[in-house]
Amino acid sequence: MARVALVSGGTRGIGKAISVALQEAGYTVAATYAGNDEKAAVFRAETGIPTFRWDVTKYDACVAGIASVEAELGPIDILVNNAGITRDTMFHKMTPDHWNDVIATNLSGLFNMTQPLWSGMRERGFGRIINISSINGQKGQLGQVNYSAAKAGELGFTKALAQEGAAKNITVNAICPGYIATEMVEAIPEKVLQEKILPQIPIGRLGKPSEIARCVVFLASDDAGLITGSTLSANGGQFFAG
Repeated sequence: MARVALVSGGTRGIGKAISVALQEAGYTVAATYAGNDEKAAVFRAETGIPTFRWDVTKYDACVAGIASVEAELGPIDILVNNAGITRDTMFHKMTPDHWNDVIATNLSGLFNMTQPLWSGMRERGFGRIINISSINGQKGQLGQVNYSAAKAGELGFTKALAQEGAAKNITVNAICPGYIATEMVEAIPEKVLQEKILPQIPIGRLGKPSEIARCVVFLASDDAGLITGSTLSANGGQFFAG
């Protein structure tokens, strides 16, 4: 029987690529989304992957949503924490809402999605938690104090939880994408992209969502059983973590 994978924020951008890649690798996949019913419907029609709508900032919503996925598809073996938002602004202009919204989704969302699944993974003696962090959680980024703090927090979450899961055959890893050709990045003015961003990337191009998805497929596999508590940097050489 195919293992079940749940991808948060799994209907668009990098999340969509991850959902599709896991499906193509033979997993039974479910994708969550926050509120764009139209995009979710298109994704469902294109892929046949079932979608579930809930807010990852709400613990009770995650508990109920996860229960509905497992009732339909079976116990969840692989969780990809991909849901995230940005509220970029310089720190002197940053409001409590800018801060709290990003922390709630990008960092507290990890707890809300992972904790309800943890006991089941421990009981079954298998699990894969894959957290999609960011290059800006590794190096920081001007105008993203909130986002960088949340994404750095994801790395600490990953390293600590990996130690708790190891004895139960649960691996916990993070992926830090660099600039990836998603709608958000492609909305950057071409002049800025060509003059400010691409020169920072040694390979000279944006990453593809499918390249991040392949990293996820590997970390979800049995072949990656030795790897836990690790951060996989997928940024074209833009930043080398120490």
